[in-house]
Amino acid sequence: MGLVYQFISQLSDIIASEVFEREVVGSENLITEGPALIAANHLSYLDPPLIGSVLGRDIFYLARKTLFDAPLLGWLLPRLNVIPVDRDGADMTAIKVVIRMVKQGNATIIFPEGTRSMDGNIQPARAGLGLIIAKTMAPVVPIRIIGSYEAWPKGAKLPRSSKVRIVIGKPIRFSNNDIQGDPREAYQRISQQVMDTIAALE
Repeated sequence: MGLVYQFISQLSDIIASEVFEREVVGSENLITEGPALIAANHLSYLDPPLIGSVLGRDIFYLARKTLFDAPLLGWLLPRLNVIPVDRDGADMTAIKVVIRMVKQGNATIIFPEGTRSMDGNIQPARAGLGLIIAKTMAPVVPIRIIGSYEAWPKGAKLPRSSKVRIVIGKPIRFSNNDIQGDPREAYQRISQQVMDTIAALE
């Protein structure tokens, strides 16, 4: 863990606890070593640091590549294990990087919906997570974050104090039988299964 990553991780933990009164449910379900996919609903810019603050290990993140064009973020994001993604299409380069990192024993946060919710409600999953699962067969830790939309909804310029609850479900393990048939249909089906599991967490 680099010094920048360690500092930001500790700062995120303090802010999550003190400013957003973070409550964590199900921390015993976390996978602290070895390959893992952390799948969560996406409500706010706050979600990655809030989720990262409870995982207790180095995590790789995905973010749109245009953020890397900003001078400060362009320097900071690579030091926070952030992988750039082209949001204009299916970015296979980013997906290949994620697959490689997971196969090497790392953990990555994936938002199956692909983007933040406009209204705070859970959206349908996209197929990307299913593809990564099929190529890695890594266990998936479902996480539902509640309250971050109220803290910083899409379109708001700044966050505001609001209680946030992070619910961590039991890991989901898929087998080769789950990816039989047409690959595209299988990837979508697996992604949606994970999303439905997230939605059921309370």
